[in-house]
Parts: sequence; C-alpha cells; structure tokens
Amino acid sequence: MYQKNFSRSPYPRNRADAARRQNARFQSRGPNRQSINSANYVSRPIGETIKEEYVAKNRFADFLIVEELKQNILGRGYEVPTPIQDQTIPEILNGRDVVGIANTGSGKTAAFLIPIINKIIKNSFEKALIMVPTRELAAQISDELKSFSQNIRLTKVLCIGGASMNQQVYALRSNPNVIIGTPGRLKDLINRRLINMSQIKTVVLDEVDRMVDIGFIRDMEYILGLLPHERQSLFFSATVSPQIAGIIKSFSNDPLTISVKTHETAANVEQDIIKVRDAGDKMEKLHAMLRQEEFKKVLIFGRTKWGVEKLSNSLTQNGFLATSIHGNKSQGQRQRALMEFKQNRLQILVATDVAARGLDIEDVSHVINFDEPATYTDYVHRIGRTGRGNKLGKALTFVM
Repeated sequence: MYQKNFSRSPYPRNRADAARRQNARFQSRGPNRQSINSANYVSRPIGETIKEEYVAKNRFADFLIVEELKQNILGRGYEVPTPIQDQTIPEILNGRDVVGIANTGSGKTAAFLIPIINKIIKNSFEKALIMVPTRELAAQISDELKSFSQNIRLTKVLCIGGASMNQQVYALRSNPNVIIGTPGRLKDLINRRLINMSQIKTVVLDEVDRMVDIGFIRDMEYILGLLPHERQSLFFSATVSPQIAGIIKSFSNDPLTISVKTHETAANVEQDIIKVRDAGDKMEKLHAMLRQEEFKKVLIFGRTKWGVEKLSNSLTQNGFLATSIHGNKSQGQRQRALMEFKQNRLQILVATDVAARGLDIEDVSHVINFDEPATYTDYVHRIGRTGRGNKLGKALTFVM
C-alpha cells in the first residue's frame, strides 16, 4: 500500500470509468510524441477476476524434435509450452512460414530457437539468420541459444554494434550455423561480403514492430531482399501495422498467422500513477518509494540518455545501488549493467527505451516511468518487464 503523500491516482478501478472522469494529458515534446490519457496508466491485475486458463495441446516431449534437444529443454525445467510455443513450434517444424503475434514475455524466443536447433542437428550445414532491434535482445537470444544447444554441435555469431568488429569478422569466416544481429551491423557485414546470404535457409525477424518504429525498415527490406527465394521466414511481433503487413507479404510464402495476444498490457501488472508538482517533488517521492521494503528490484525508465545518466548518478550519490543503461554506453558497459541487475547485485537499473523490448529479467518488482513514454506502445513494452512468468508486478508512472 503506497503512502498517501505519494498522491495516488484518484481514478476508480475500472479503466473505462477512469477515462470518462479524467482527461489529464501531457503535452507532446517532439515530433514522435503522442498525447496519452493518464487513465491508461491505471489498471488492476486481471488476476483479481476469473480468467480462463490456457490448456496446452502439447508438451515439449510431444514435439517431433531430436532427443538431445528434448533433454536440454527438460533440463531447463520446461515441460509445458506457452501458448505461442504450443501453437507455432509444430507449424515451424513442418516448414511453414509463420507470423507469431504475442504479448511481451510470452516465450517467443524459444518458439523459433527450438525448431532452428532441431534443423541444425539434422543437417550440420543448415544456416539461420535472426534479426532483432537492439543489442541487448540479440545478446539475450544468443545466451538462450547457447543454453538450448548444450552438448550439440552448433556454431553461432553475435553481430551487433558497440562490440569488436574484428571478432565478428573472425567468427563469420568459420561459417557459423546461426547469425544473430541488429540490422545496421548486419547490413555493414553483408556489404563487406562477410555473410553469404545465399546459404541462409531460415530467417527470423523478432520484435518487428520495434524495428519499424526505430527506423530499420529500409535495412530490413534490403537484407531480406538478398536472401534466397527458397527459405523459411518467421516473423514475431506484438503488433502488425500496415507497414509490417507489407513486409510480411513481400518476403514470405503463404504465412500462417498465429495470434495469442490477450491484453494490451500485462494482465498481472498493477498499474497506477504518482502525481507530482515539479521536478523536486518527483525526485523526493522517488527516493521515498525506493526506500520501502517492497521496492526490491526496480527498473526505472527515462526519456533521454543524458537524463537517465543524471538520474542514475543522483541515486548512487544518495546511497542506492543503481546503474544505467543507454545508447551512449559501450556494449560491455551495457552488458555488465544488465548482468549485475539480473544477478540482484543492484536494486535499481535506470534505462532508456533500449531496455523496454524483449529483455527477460526475473523478479522485477516494479517498473517506474520517471519520464512518460513517447507512445502508448512504448508504455506497454516498458511495463512488460515486470509481472513476468505469471508473477504479479507493479508499474508506476509519474505525471505532472
């Protein structure tokens, strides 16, 4: 229960009633910003009401995959697939092009990695390309691939900016089975003729909507246009805009669309606002919250790289275990910050929206929007970092 001096939302529990009774909006602060109704930041977990439980049609042991891979999956404690895994893995194994639409934190990564690993076990010459919007997501997928492919002969390379180009060039010369990267670095390496696109038999675009949002659409189209006609194309996204639909139509063959998306925001995330008068009041209330016992592992989002760094330094100077992650930091610094946060060596990670997509960090107790997001979609992805794995989470947004 938050203290009264935090000025909790006066909105009722029903979001529709809240929207009718309150139309508080913040002003756009740039060409890409949208006006978001503050009522959209208020919601109670759907867990408070009865919801239908998804019943999986399969268990991982039922999938037509090789025994070594099944053992690795079971070794990670996975027995029953999530809805997106349950419905897409059989189709991908059958060679279909697939468009998977699901909420953040739904297990999309395993949905495409498991069939890819199975292909490689059956044919050591199999090649796959996985394209994602951020370095952090690329690194996370690389780690997941390593975990699922233990004791399996499989080679991979991570192709991202902020990391050694020479190491990536060296790794590519060994003709790896799986290339994971961001569009900019992939395009650079392709233009240097270091990636043989004619060998790629499976291509995955993960978080497609985010790649479009941050301006990678031309690079995506360029890279996809170089791939052989005979291939399997897999697209995973939380939303499918007309732009994305156009890309899918142009670069896939009779794709099967599978949507398991349920709610715009995580069903088990309690959402509320904290009203503040000014910047000083905002900082005072933030400090007071972070000193409460329940704020064990907190991800704070800011709008700008400079603002995030300033906030992180301020929190550190006031005795909090905090660090930051943003685009001005080297890849090594960003990876260390994430690792320390994941390992609970830090209480607080302050980040720009670079950390809002795809990252799977266990047991984040709270997401705090210190600065409001540019779009409601960004908000949805920010708060999706908490309340993962059927656990309850809380999201708080500061509003003036």
